[in-house]
Amino acid sequence: QVQLVESGGGLVQAGGSLRLSCVASGIKFSINPIGWYRQAPGKQREMVALIGSGDSTHYADSAKGRFTISRGNAENTMYLQMNNLKPEDTGVYYCWTTGWGRQYWGQGTQVTVSS
Repeated sequence: QVQLVESGGGLVQAGGSLRLSCVASGIKFSINPIGWYRQAPGKQREMVALIGSGDSTHYADSAKGRFTISRGNAENTMYLQMNNLKPEDTGVYYCWTTGWGRQYWGQGTQVTVSS
């Protein structure tokens, strides 16, 4: 059974930083595409950062230059480093991966950026 668990969210002032972590069981991040998505209140879930096939990285325009997605040294960890946070970054952040033709999501971690 695959399970993804995020941590690291919280309340931070604008301009601050947070590092989100995601730990998986039952699947390896080291060999599958991984990503972080965000859902703001009243909005659809959107991609924030992604490491796709061939280790290509993709960022939402709003995240470029401020966020960095990475795999951890362990095969089942991934991170999202978020710097210079803005109030519009507020939302629930979900880690994501895919394998065996299915998609897997964590339960989400809340990030709130105050102005």
